[in-house]
Amino acid sequence: MKREYSKNETDYIKKYQDEGYTCNFLFQEGSLIDSETKYSYPPEEIFIVAHHRYEGMSDPDDMSILYVIETKDERKGTHLIGYGPTADLEEAEFFKDIPKKNYSKNADINEIASE
Repeated sequence: MKREYSKNETDYIKKYQDEGYTCNFLFQEGSLIDSETKYSYPPEEIFIVAHHRYEGMSDPDDMSILYVIETKDERKGTHLIGYGPTADLEEAEFFKDIPKKNYSKNADINEIASE
């Protein structure tokens, strides 16, 4: 049975953490950095398992994307970015530079989550 999740990013982050996506990735100086190991990943070493878009409930301009990530060295985690008027353009370009072959077919959380 599929469970529905709120349109709040934290609900999805918690669910993915429960599924082993526990690394926190930060965007700094043109690359994605694992906050624990401090390894700096270029776009070609990033694989997008899923992504979820959100609009703010009180302000539609408050938009974000949650990326669910696996890396070439099998680290698993999430990264949340703003998009729309508040987007960091350098960060948005980084995600555009991830090769299309590194994106899954928009895996749904309910498909990868264990029952």
